[in-house]
Amino acid sequence: MGGDNGPSAVIAGLAGVAEKDPSVRFIVHGPSAELAPLLARRPTLAPRVDLRDVEGVVRMTDKPSHVMRNGQGTSMWAAIDSVREGEAKAAVSCGNTGALMAVSMLRLRRLPGVNRPAIACLWPSRGPHGFNVMLDVGADIRAEAEDLLQYALMGVAYARNGLGIRRPRVGILNVGTEEHKGRAGLKEAHELISAAAAGASFDFAGFIEGGDLPSADIHVIVTDGFTGNIALKTGEGTAKLVGDFLRDAFNAGLMSRFAALLAMNSLKRLQRRIDPRRVNGGVFLGLNGTVIKSHGAADETGVTAAVSLAAQLARADFTARVAARIAQAMPAGQDGGEAGHRNGATE
Repeated sequence: MGGDNGPSAVIAGLAGVAEKDPSVRFIVHGPSAELAPLLARRPTLAPRVDLRDVEGVVRMTDKPSHVMRNGQGTSMWAAIDSVREGEAKAAVSCGNTGALMAVSMLRLRRLPGVNRPAIACLWPSRGPHGFNVMLDVGADIRAEAEDLLQYALMGVAYARNGLGIRRPRVGILNVGTEEHKGRAGLKEAHELISAAAAGASFDFAGFIEGGDLPSADIHVIVTDGFTGNIALKTGEGTAKLVGDFLRDAFNAGLMSRFAALLAMNSLKRLQRRIDPRRVNGGVFLGLNGTVIKSHGAADETGVTAAVSLAAQLARADFTARVAARIAQAMPAGQDGGEAGHRNGATE
């Protein structure tokens, strides 16, 4: 309910998922007076939707602390509780990021051994899988060395289960590739991740630079939420700028328009490759449940992408696999938590 384009974009996105995947069902939370007419216009979708009448809505301007104290009775709170109670395997929201993370942490709690949850996004890559995983991109602007190690482990689990990469290669985003560069915490994280690589079945590339984000040789990019969020928004803005420049260039004159017609198929392939809507959906990692944060400005295409990702991760029992990976790396004798052991999760 809190997205920039309102619930009509969400319902349209669900219809897109329903058309592609007949096995997915949906629980939609929000005011029924507003949502029921939207569903009634889509007779093939409506039978697969359980509509929960919830009057309250978290707005983009609401402070996370206020939502944590007063958010009961909102659609966001209800959606997270559906995951908490086990009736939904994943929650997707286009709403307030800070509030969504706050409510998710309050209601779902962190996985045992996780200090700070992270938001992971998919970054277009030159590699055969098409994307790299980058985290954190905005859950927490702070990150100590131990947090970056956990980000690496959670990113490896995402790359395996979300992208099918059997042995991911991990890099730490830094101001240079040399080991002597960067702040002390990054150097400590370098040592921790390097030491964990062999036992956790991934390869460690060491420090990488911003130009390596789309590299085919890197699958998981580890950074703090401050740096990651700036990189993400810069990438989205650059993709839009390239699209605008191409549009201007091909509209410059008659011959340019003719050239655009000849290159139409290639331009459409390029558009699909760099369109951020098609990889919409940041995954909250480190919680006792799967939560996907869709871009606030997501349209039908973006919502379809986010919900499709949620369905894919739900089928992979993703949360249990992340819990197992974190527990595997915890010191002997420390409580590894129930999530991984209860589900017998392996990778």
